[in-house]
Amino acid sequence: MVQQRPGAPILAGIPDATVARLPIYQRALLRLQETGIVTVSSAELARLTAVNGAKVRKDLSYLGSYGVRGVGYDVEYLQYQISRGLGLTQNWRVLIVGAGNLGRALAPYAGFANRDFEVVAVVDSDPALIGSTLGEAGPTVADVADLERIISQSAPDMAVIATPADVAQATCDRLVACGINGILNFAPAVLAAPNDVEVREVDLGLELQILAFHEQQRRNGEATIDLREPSTDEVAR
Repeated sequence: MVQQRPGAPILAGIPDATVARLPIYQRALLRLQETGIVTVSSAELARLTAVNGAKVRKDLSYLGSYGVRGVGYDVEYLQYQISRGLGLTQNWRVLIVGAGNLGRALAPYAGFANRDFEVVAVVDSDPALIGSTLGEAGPTVADVADLERIISQSAPDMAVIATPADVAQATCDRLVACGINGILNFAPAVLAAPNDVEVREVDLGLELQILAFHEQQRRNGEATIDLREPSTDEVAR
């Protein structure tokens, strides 16, 4: 386990685009650690993550990490810095609402535990699922009708919504009323929440549509679609 070492404090106001790339760097660093590599250059980290080298250096500078010229970055310490920056130097308790196909896949997901996320409760409205256990020694599905009591007892830090779209907003409202300020939404619905509540939308169908668009562009010889606003002269013609 990496021991905390002195270093520059984490800076406030890290851009969202940088935050989105930090887990990608972290994943690459974990692979390097597994192979026994001690240091890595920004160029090599850029190659492993398909991110521009200058952008890598800029991103890491927000963490107070600048590397050593001719040596690069200490892999273990950079891994610690990113974990600290992402808030992963503590355990996070997660509640999953929805024990359908997606919820059942998420609950026993090993990647949660590897990143210090613990699924502390799963709830659903289906009587056929309530009382069942997800995975080996996984959580037992509870009744969503008891959501408020379950949140009070299990004290989750954040929640995952994996419900049908038609109940996603009501679910979000109940979570927010219970003090949950971090929500990951897999339901195909855009949720409304107070400004101090962070909602991350994960729409698998939308992502596939974007992939389909790019695939179609490649098959059509990468022709581009002109999305410019027409000029006055063009409109007149």
